Amino acid sequence: MNYRAVLRYLGQVLNIEALFMIPALLISVGYGEPGGAKAFLLTIAVTFVLGVLLSHLRIRGNIYAREGFVTVALSWIAMSFFGALPFYFSGAIPSFVDCWFETVSGFTTTGASILTEIESLPRGILYWRSFTHWLGGMGVLVFLLAIVPLARGNGDTLHLLRAESPGPAPGKMTPTIRQTSRALYGIYIFLTVLETALLLLGGMPLFDSVTNALATAGTGGFAIKNASIAAYTSPYLQGVIAVFMMLFGVNFNLYYLLLLRNFRSVWKNEELRTYLGLMLCATIVIGIDILPLYQEAGTGKAFLDSFFQVSSIMTTTGFATADFNLWPQLSRLILVLLMFFGASAGSTGGGIKISRLLILGKHMKREMLTMLRPRSVHIARMDGKSLEEDTIRGTTAFLVAYCVICMLSMLLVSLDEFSMETTVTSVIACLNNIGPGLDMVGPTGNYSQFSLISKLILSLDMLFGRLEIFPMLLLFYPRAWKKRV
Repeated sequence: MNYRAVLRYLGQVLNIEALFMIPALLISVGYGEPGGAKAFLLTIAVTFVLGVLLSHLRIRGNIYAREGFVTVALSWIAMSFFGALPFYFSGAIPSFVDCWFETVSGFTTTGASILTEIESLPRGILYWRSFTHWLGGMGVLVFLLAIVPLARGNGDTLHLLRAESPGPAPGKMTPTIRQTSRALYGIYIFLTVLETALLLLGGMPLFDSVTNALATAGTGGFAIKNASIAAYTSPYLQGVIAVFMMLFGVNFNLYYLLLLRNFRSVWKNEELRTYLGLMLCATIVIGIDILPLYQEAGTGKAFLDSFFQVSSIMTTTGFATADFNLWPQLSRLILVLLMFFGASAGSTGGGIKISRLLILGKHMKREMLTMLRPRSVHIARMDGKSLEEDTIRGTTAFLVAYCVICMLSMLLVSLDEFSMETTVTSVIACLNNIGPGLDMVGPTGNYSQFSLISKLILSLDMLFGRLEIFPMLLLFYPRAWKKRV
């Protein structure tokens, strides 16, 4: 293990986090919030000093896959710890475990909250809370690779990108990792600014437009209103947010292909077609299923709420315009299934990912054909290309680890003695980075009543889900910490 390299990258991540707290500090000052301003000033000072000390360590030797995974996992834990300090120092959230839960939920773009009252929070705190979604959506290591020339021609940065990027087989879109990171963030920033502008055109206040766009871009779901997006009754505003949730759930590599005018490759992408097809079918079925509940509001409202919630749950954003706890059983079951499906690989969304489900389906089909014709050679293909055995094996290993963590978490959280729906969906919602579940943790509920142990377990689930399990698992594997393997 190259400890110096890990600590140096960790220091650079802390420097970036301190830098990104400055707008929240300025907002606190601008709105006359001395408590918030002091909290951010103290946090920035502590984070920056430690970051500078660590970032000046000299790296000896290269970093490889295990350093990349460990660096990413420790970076997210450190970001969450220091990101929680403004909540704690300002007194907005008295318990540090609750501060940790809220911040982990923010950076992992989960959107699960322990807060029972949101609108009374200081504006600086509300902005930072939403901004954690935006920074966590694309990944702070990706941002670091975009602005800092870390590469030395030895593949170090590729290990960092692979460890943080969601999906079974992330890679480079451009000749260099730095160009790839810049392209990703360029697309990310453009879509965020575009959504902000469209929300402003619809009459949403500037602060609300910015914070909601940040939360949508990261597919996070932290709203600044107690009623979430239902507080904005305009169908236009709800429609804009629903569409952008869908857009941020698309693989960002496809947007890059669109810029290159490679439209054919985009449309031939099996994951995109499956993603859009599932979203369309779920919207139609749920819209028809809930129509009897919308006799007064009308058919248009029923299908708007259906599309909004399908887009929100499938992209793992977690915004709400309706209390789907009150919807028929079929609609609720579809939403729970969509929690598992998640968004596309290479997007800011969570979940298992559509690409993994396609890979597993093709692998299952190949095994069935092999059983029927043992002597024949059967190749699993995706987008016209043969799937590598490493990709299939990695996808299978991911699913096994996912199921084990999910079951263990449910067993431990069940000690709180809440209902089955609450226990099961709270773990699913946190592990898949969604936020709301059913019953007590539904769109009108929160996670405040869970015990401290359950909050820590659910926080770990959020980190496991966002980093796609293995970077976090390696922290508990003693062999990964040895100097030589």
